[in-house]
Amino acid sequence: MKLQDLDIIVTAPPAPGWGGRYWTLVKVTTDTGITGWGECYASSVGPDAMRAVIRDVFARHMAGESPENIELMFRRVYSTGFTQRPDPTVMGAWSGLEIACWDILGKDRDRPVHALIGGRVNDRIRAYSYLYPRPDHPLPDFWGSADMAAEVAVDLVDKGYTAVKFDPAGPYTIRGGHQPSLHDIETSVAFCRAIRAAVGPRADLLFGTHGQFSTSGAIRMGQAIDPYQALWFEEPIPPDTPGEIARVAAAVRTPISTGERLTTRVEFHAALQAGVSILQPALGRAGGIWESRKIAALAEVYNAQVAPHLYAGPVEWAANLQLCATIPNLLLAETIETPYHDALIRSTIRVEDGHVRPPEAPGLGIEVDEALARAHPYTGTGLHLEMQEAPVCHDQPNLFAGGAPPEDSGA
Repeated sequence: MKLQDLDIIVTAPPAPGWGGRYWTLVKVTTDTGITGWGECYASSVGPDAMRAVIRDVFARHMAGESPENIELMFRRVYSTGFTQRPDPTVMGAWSGLEIACWDILGKDRDRPVHALIGGRVNDRIRAYSYLYPRPDHPLPDFWGSADMAAEVAVDLVDKGYTAVKFDPAGPYTIRGGHQPSLHDIETSVAFCRAIRAAVGPRADLLFGTHGQFSTSGAIRMGQAIDPYQALWFEEPIPPDTPGEIARVAAAVRTPISTGERLTTRVEFHAALQAGVSILQPALGRAGGIWESRKIAALAEVYNAQVAPHLYAGPVEWAANLQLCATIPNLLLAETIETPYHDALIRSTIRVEDGHVRPPEAPGLGIEVDEALARAHPYTGTGLHLEMQEAPVCHDQPNLFAGGAPPEDSGA
């Protein structure tokens, strides 16, 4: 059995649109007719350029190879062009293609992927969700309202979720780490206070940021939210300054988490050495399923836990869950529940009472609705996610509008 054909679909989730402006799906077919699906979580270049990168990685390092030879193909990709260092764009291309290889192997052997990478240790995976607005919540007002956020938190907890994530600390910008404004600190404390009062001990609070603070700014923000016993303080400083995380971790009581923008065990190891206690690999960027399994094993040595990140489509979610089923140091798995996420995999994975059971069907355990994906092509010009160019304001409140809102065309 050899890898033979590649197809790439860039699909745009319709409203409510959570998960980014578009998702890059790869479909790989073997010479024996088995099809595997993957998803690339990489957005440093636009969709057309990313298609070219994915095709090049496949043609150069994978076509004609056995899908079993994951490690060999990874070493080719990691070493390409005399690099042997993490590259988010190339590694993002590889990650989606690698996920597709595991889907193929599972289907060929009539076994779920988790049975091929160590077997299942978790029968029920604890899930969490971001606080997305209700249909009746006004936008953009929702993003700055602690009371509306608390209403959504109650909704999720009533559905069975035991952890909720929110990020009221202002926008992230191209300018690197900054000091949070006093308005942003005040808003963040208000969110923590209101959500904690609304859900009590029924749910953990997950305080999200996007690497937007300077080291001292992150310490100021972290100490402000410490009284509310959040489960984590996510990516408080830029991902290219891992050594500074140690200073934040030493000064803040809330556990530090990071990983959405990291690739390979090299970068995750640096985070662990700096005192990060919760790793959040996005499997469509981190290196795929096998590399993320290594990252999870590395975390065990540091007594750290893993909570795979998801701001993408349901194919990456399926890969995340296959990994989650196998690791003893699992903490949580991020979920996004929209009609399009559900329909794109024909309801083959569902959240029930705030938890997910690992799929038992062969491969990733999903059925991709290819026609539906093709019926929603991405036609915008924006990237999957983008950073604000203007600096944050210190003379008035900032408003972070949460990822890629549905009315944002990306133009």
